[in-house]
Amino acid sequence: MAPARASLVTLDRAHLLAGTQVLLDQVSVGVLDGDRIGVVGRNGGGKTSLLSVLTGRRSLDAGRVIRTGDVTVGMLSQTDVLAPEATVREVVLGDLDEHEWAGDARVREVLEGLLGGTDAPAVGGWDAVVGPLSGGERRRLALASLLVADPDLLVLDEPTNHLDVEGVAWLAAYLSGRRPQPGNALVVVTHDRWFLDAVSTLTWEVSDGEVHVYEGGYAAYVLAKVERQRIARVTEERRANLARKELAWLRRGAPARTSKPKFRIDAATELIEGEPPPRDSVELVRFATTRLGKDVLDLLGATIRVGERDLLTEVTWRIGPGDRFGVVGVNGAGKSTLLRVLQGEHPLVAGKLKTGKTVRMACLTQELRELDRVAGWSVIDAITEVRSFTVIGGKEVSASSLAKRLGFSGGRQQSRVGDLSGGERRRLQFVRLLMDEPNVLLLDEPTNDLDIDTLTAMEDVLDGWAGTLLVVSHDRYLLERMTDRQVALLGDGSLRDLPGGVEEYLRLRRERSRGAVRGAGGRGGGVAGMPSGGSAGAARGRGGSAGGAAGGGANGAAGAVTGAGATGAGASAYSPAQVREARKTLARVEKALDRLHTQQSRLHEQMAAAATDPQELGRLSAQDADLVAQEEALELEWLEASEAAEG
Repeated sequence: MAPARASLVTLDRAHLLAGTQVLLDQVSVGVLDGDRIGVVGRNGGGKTSLLSVLTGRRSLDAGRVIRTGDVTVGMLSQTDVLAPEATVREVVLGDLDEHEWAGDARVREVLEGLLGGTDAPAVGGWDAVVGPLSGGERRRLALASLLVADPDLLVLDEPTNHLDVEGVAWLAAYLSGRRPQPGNALVVVTHDRWFLDAVSTLTWEVSDGEVHVYEGGYAAYVLAKVERQRIARVTEERRANLARKELAWLRRGAPARTSKPKFRIDAATELIEGEPPPRDSVELVRFATTRLGKDVLDLLGATIRVGERDLLTEVTWRIGPGDRFGVVGVNGAGKSTLLRVLQGEHPLVAGKLKTGKTVRMACLTQELRELDRVAGWSVIDAITEVRSFTVIGGKEVSASSLAKRLGFSGGRQQSRVGDLSGGERRRLQFVRLLMDEPNVLLLDEPTNDLDIDTLTAMEDVLDGWAGTLLVVSHDRYLLERMTDRQVALLGDGSLRDLPGGVEEYLRLRRERSRGAVRGAGGRGGGVAGMPSGGSAGAARGRGGSAGGAAGGGANGAAGAVTGAGATGAGASAYSPAQVREARKTLARVEKALDRLHTQQSRLHEQMAAAATDPQELGRLSAQDADLVAQEEALELEWLEASEAAEG
């Protein structure tokens, strides 16, 4: 049996108000020793307030916060609290003597990962003053200081802000490897879904004053949430159809037969079975070609310079209709400058930019000042100023409908633009861009100030948008979800194609940091790793068109799968007796799981009732861990039997 885990912080019937809004409504949850909790929910829904309550920075209006007497708590907030006159050494290391921190492998790992070294941190050295540093550098200092201190309960509010892809990957690896230690726990709020999946073992969803608890990271949370919604929908349908079912029973003269509840793995499979892919790439490319023509954006032998530094040297990159590119690179590598070059806003030192005659370009920048002109308008007026209707996914969409899809409900559409939060202003920017019907869309760090629900809605809208898309972001999940391929600025003057995606980029960065890369990709001469002529150009050369290349790739993949599955076709690996035995096992395991789930439900009710008793809560948690272990063993047995049961 797993050892009992101690409770670090427990909320007992917590109630919290912000004006007239109820942020927490009789919430009882706890953070146990060893927990790594990801917190999700809409902007303004109470996530940051929940963290403030857990750490003692904010008092409850009703209810209790119970903390273990000697637990240490540290929090990274979204606001900068560093003293401008302090030095880097004072902020990060405090009163630690050099022999203390230099001899601690954990501290050295933090300094290497966040500040670039122990001898002379990349922010200007140990004696540099904090005041002149950028927001991103100050953020890294605050995070490094907290990780060096290593509190029992580590609470992070949007820790990936200002971190590049490489920094996010390092932080995820550190927290996953270092924090699962006896006596400590982690609670993190972030919109970075890849980070949530990499770090979290539990997910808390803050919604309408409640906190819903899910096992696992972001992927498990999405599946569990959809399954919960499905069950709720089925329950409501059954309730609504009760009279009709009763009438049917009377007419048949026999009791109606009801189907047995399905095992949850089976239910999860049903949820996604028959679900089409997020977007029909071939169809979108065909439509994009119709709108755009064959030429979109071509950088030919381009050299881009900022000050005395060459960001790209003699690079050729051809971007075709329907292409969806993600651009990655360390902070300061020139990603935003590259987008300005493509818009014609930053001059080339050498080479040429060719823009197709039918290109209609729009860019979602990191600046919000462009909405100042309409600050006194309502949201819906600011949108309809651009256009009242547009076409997405082959269907006409009204301004009001698109605004609603992106989080502006009917009442919120009448709000003044000047009264909107940063996240809402960001959403309004995006809606106005889409209503202008561009066929080339550039997104520069689109995740800034947006919650996960809004990001998901943005991705859903763009799934049906036919055009060429370029996305600069450190959000790995967003890049892999919205784009079909990625390129990287590695700082050596080249633009590197990444067939292996972000994982390949991180590998290249690791190799460069070890000095293992010697002139990888050369300097210029096209996108490194591609034939000269670039990505979309190369694809059109092989397939006749971008759409042809996409179709050929899909057919090739399908052929590979068919070939792999053809071996032994028509012959079962199991005898009839084995199939019968497997089906008996399935029935037995499903009954055992039903009983186990009933036990778990009762136990969870007891845990909620014991929220104020740490000793009893620890005992019940140990029982829960034992049930989870039994459940995992039964699920494994079910999966093995299901393979044989299919014959």
